[in-house]
Amino acid sequence: MINKKRYITNGVIILLVFSTFLIYGFQSGITGRTLKNGTGCNCHAENPSSGVSVVISGPDNLTINETADFTVTITGGPLVAGGTNIAASSGILTPMDGLRNANNELTHSSPKTSSSGSVVFNFTYTAPNSAGEVTLYAAGNSVNQNGDNTGDAWNFAANKIIAVNVSTGVDDNNIISSFELEQNYPNPFNPSTTIVYEIPADVSGRQVVLKVFALSGAEVAELVNETKTAGRYTVSFDASGLSSGVYLYRLNAGNYSITKKMSLLK
Repeated sequence: MINKKRYITNGVIILLVFSTFLIYGFQSGITGRTLKNGTGCNCHAENPSSGVSVVISGPDNLTINETADFTVTITGGPLVAGGTNIAASSGILTPMDGLRNANNELTHSSPKTSSSGSVVFNFTYTAPNSAGEVTLYAAGNSVNQNGDNTGDAWNFAANKIIAVNVSTGVDDNNIISSFELEQNYPNPFNPSTTIVYEIPADVSGRQVVLKVFALSGAEVAELVNETKTAGRYTVSFDASGLSSGVYLYRLNAGNYSITKKMSLLK
């Protein structure tokens, strides 16, 4: 009888230890969960949830060996806190706040607490030393931190395709062949974001105007209003004085005009 009780007690201890590992074992994040090489964060739920949004934001174009800032933003779901796994088809991922390197990928060092309805992870990416297309992958979870995975949710991010070029810049007119306004990053943002645009040779020397508008059409900021030579340009937009919402940013030069949307989430 004593041995039987001992076996039962040992079994309970083993079960508790195993349960604790399931609940807390991945608090520091795991890898191999993106569309590059995995099936998602299914330790939190069996299937991805459309109620969770995971977005990779950053430049669409880089030069060989160029380093740029990127973000993964998680919204939706219970989102008391969130975690992520980030991978790249090639190039170098470097962690920033709340992330760590593991198996040539990035994952959270601990669940990151939600702020203003979102969890944002920042990292840098360095393009490879050859031209072509590269892909960034991400998965993110939205958790309620109730002690187990009940009620948690997750989703994949849409893959981020980046064109890696031999060279670019304000002095290289041959590379800039089209009038481009890229999606701002991060997006959603709070309170600042980055906008990248490109001016081709046939617009060189023209007046370039970049403005931000509310959905009502009211102008809220003028970011650029000057002549530009052909090249690739980066401008920052600080929306500290604006309220949350969707805004339009419009680039005009010569006969060209492009308008895109961005979301301020405070």
